[in-house]
Amino acid sequence: MNASPADQRRLLDLADLDVRIRQADQMRKSPPQGARVQELLARRQQLSQELTVRLGARDDLRTEISRLESDVSVVDARIARDQQRLAGSSNTKEVAGFESELTSLAKRKSDLEDVELELMDRLEQADTAVAEQEALIAATNAEGAELSAEAKRVVAEATASFEQATRDRGAVAAGIDAALLAMYDRVAARGVGAGLLQRNTCEGCRMVLSGTDMNAIRQAKPDAVVTCPECGCILVRTEESGL
Repeated sequence: MNASPADQRRLLDLADLDVRIRQADQMRKSPPQGARVQELLARRQQLSQELTVRLGARDDLRTEISRLESDVSVVDARIARDQQRLAGSSNTKEVAGFESELTSLAKRKSDLEDVELELMDRLEQADTAVAEQEALIAATNAEGAELSAEAKRVVAEATASFEQATRDRGAVAAGIDAALLAMYDRVAARGVGAGLLQRNTCEGCRMVLSGTDMNAIRQAKPDAVVTCPECGCILVRTEESGL
């Protein structure tokens, strides 16, 4: 195929725009923050499950403390009742009975209060554990929100870049010979569509061409469309090609 050197050089602009389009499309579909956001979502789920466990343990302690407080209230009521009866009794046997029961009730109350103190200490620890877990979740949510906002910004910028590069590509493509453009599109569908021949290196695949290949390219006419023997992209020759 033959095409004007000017049209062939425009293929380099087209190839650059295609790279920009691919990069922008990849960026808008998969912003770099996406993987970390997914990690944070999974971590938040794990943290939330642990928080549920810690909340359950704290609620159980509160329930147990409430039950103990109720038991202490019952004991206090019985102590008050027996003290009142003791004060109003002159029967030696009754007095001894009341005093014995009061001693037992005092021991029962002391035991209940000891258990309650232990549970109160455990409740304080449980409150701390819940607060720590809630802080971790809050930090995870904050990082996730920040990354999500950053990802939205990246997607918006990539979308704008994609749309602009697509418009620019249309403008460049409109000025290229239709047959050459069709050839370029076929090649680009497999990889790089066109690359500059710089010295003896194809910039499309970065491969150094052999002396035999370079001699064949030197002998080609300026309007001949040549391709890289390594990657198949259209080789664009300019003053930098060193031919």
